[in-house]
Amino acid sequence: MKKILQDLSYGELEELVISLGEKKFRAQQLYQGIMRGEKISKINVSAELRSKLLEEYEDEPVKIIQTFHSSDGTEKYLFALADGNVIEGVFMRYKYGNTQCVSTQVGCRMSCKFCASTLGGLVRNLSSGEILCQVLTVDALHSAEFTPRAVTNVVLMGSGEPLDNYDNVVKFLRAVSAKGGINISPRNISLSTCGIVPKIYSLADEGLPVNLTISLHQTTDEGRARTMPIANKYKIAEILKACEYYFEKTGRRYIFEYSLIADENCDKAHADGLISLLKGRPCHVNLIRLNEVKERTLKSIDEKAAYRFLGLLTKGGLSATLRRQIGADIGGACGQLRASYIENNDN
Repeated sequence: MKKILQDLSYGELEELVISLGEKKFRAQQLYQGIMRGEKISKINVSAELRSKLLEEYEDEPVKIIQTFHSSDGTEKYLFALADGNVIEGVFMRYKYGNTQCVSTQVGCRMSCKFCASTLGGLVRNLSSGEILCQVLTVDALHSAEFTPRAVTNVVLMGSGEPLDNYDNVVKFLRAVSAKGGINISPRNISLSTCGIVPKIYSLADEGLPVNLTISLHQTTDEGRARTMPIANKYKIAEILKACEYYFEKTGRRYIFEYSLIADENCDKAHADGLISLLKGRPCHVNLIRLNEVKERTLKSIDEKAAYRFLGLLTKGGLSATLRRQIGADIGGACGQLRASYIENNDN
């Protein structure tokens, strides 16, 4: 596998072109082409420079190999990487803009029992450029429909645990929000983590005020450990303390994701537990009706029960909403399409 040009910052591109005997302004041409989602072979530079680059760098590090269209306008993609691995992403249309959900790893080692991404374990981390290419590829796909760009918001909620790939994720966040590039504000970026406490502190100190989202899904450490092995390492109290630090450093309220799982976490006692844990904190609770994974035994609850649980939280004084289910008819949950693709291609 060759190197990935999209891994390089603008300053690193300048160093590269100079090392290849080119004028510094060539870096601007390369950067503009990259930010348009172009292959190296299509960027408007000399044939000689393209040839030099293609000797060392992948022409198309990430490409769409399958697209799935939902009845609600959501699109889900299977991306092929240069080494043959596949990842997935989602393009979601909202009134306020369009959100691209990106993956940060091939697979995942967190082993959460409600998530299909963990079924095959962790294969490898994605580079910063591979994460960026997911956004650039989808942005280019829809460039004729939207101006100045199709993707206005990014969520790191696809396959993988972002804070388990910390250095590459932080470099991606700097790249995707860079002025002169596609310049997506950190305030329009959400990062979802299962709660790797030391990395939450590190992220708070990066000067990147992204929206921090914690996968909570339970009200006690014992309950959380039944579906999330990470709970055996980091307790809810430790996570809450890290979130407080994040708020102090960034001024951004934090969000707790809470997947509603039948017979597991959505009766009145759990609602009371959430209220006790979170009331008065600068946070929001995002309830999610579980996207069922065929390889798992966990089941969702119906819409009526979900709204009943929401009502208990709001009556108790919590800021909470129930996420609208989108893309369910195209395997909208993390890892489902990749798992299906691998299964079909192994047979």
